[in-house]
This record gives sequence, C-alpha cells and structure tokens, in this order.
Amino acid sequence: MDAVRVSALRQSLAGTGWPERAGEFAGALRGSVTRRSATGLLLVGTPQYEPWHLAAHLSDEAAYGGLPGLAPTLLRHTVPPGAPKHLACGLPRLAEARAGATVLLVAPSPADAPLLERLDDARRAGAVLLALDDGDPELSGLAHERLTVPAPEPEPFELVQHLVSSATTTASPRSRLAKLAERLTASPVLRW
Repeated sequence: MDAVRVSALRQSLAGTGWPERAGEFAGALRGSVTRRSATGLLLVGTPQYEPWHLAAHLSDEAAYGGLPGLAPTLLRHTVPPGAPKHLACGLPRLAEARAGATVLLVAPSPADAPLLERLDDARRAGAVLLALDDGDPELSGLAHERLTVPAPEPEPFELVQHLVSSATTTASPRSRLAKLAERLTASPVLRW
C-alpha cells in the first residue's frame, strides 16, 4: 500500500481512534527497537498466519526512515526446503531472544500453546514482547504492549497492519515536542 492509499485510509478512519491507536503502538515498536541493543526485531505469526506482508512493509519503512533495527527477521513455523535466506528462519530463533530483542507477534486468531510458551520464554529472557492480535486473553499478561483488532474478518486486521507499519517512521507531534523540551532543558543558557 503506497503513501497515498495509507493517507486515504487514515482519512477514512478519522474519528474512529484507529489511526491514533496504531500510531501509539507503532511508537512503542519504534522505541523498543531504537532504545535496545542491535539484536533486532523478530516478527512471528501463528501456524495459520504468516505476517510476511508486514515484514516487507517494516523492511521498507526501516530503509526509508533510516531505522535499521526496524527491519524484522520473519520467524516461520514451517520453513519450506530451498527457501531464500531471508525467509528461512524458523521458530527455534525465538530461543535466542534475550534482553535487547523485540518480538512482535501478529495473530489474527489465538496463538497455540507451544507458541505462547516460546513467547513467554523470550519475555522471561528479557525480550520485549509486542502483540498485534484479536483480543486473545492468553496475551493479556504476556505482552508488554498490544494492539487488539477485534474483528472476525481479516480485512480490518490487514488495514491496521498498514497503519502500524506506515506510522513507525512518522514522528508524532508529541515526540517532536518531547525532543524540543529535551534540547531546551539541556541548553546551559535556558536552565534555571
């Protein structure tokens, strides 16, 4: 989805709260990968849903925004033989997630028990866990940040992913104000 379509999507959703919620979640994602060490962003879906489309958009936004930590490693439940290197990383990589890693779960349906266990292990090892999900109650105490898309149809879920990916490199007015305030208080002339 190009910038014009994302802008039209934002306009059509104005007043619903979705652009703002997606922006807040994107800010948490961006902050997690920029404040943490360079171990990277791990992106994982469920056995039934592989978020390759979001992976592609986040990679584009990482290049566009100059945020290399935002480019995800897509973790797949089943890696087909002969898969290209960038699509050949399996779930065992979650076991390597430690402090400094960010794990983003994209789950339009509930995650199964084995995946939840792996996510819990990664969190206990120090990884930040974010979830874009359907309201799965199992994620309530597990995810550090989450954005819930309670819809039975997959289309709204896909649209929210576009909002999130495009917002990862968009500076919010609040973050610009925070940076300005930080610069002003750091200035020796303006300190009191």
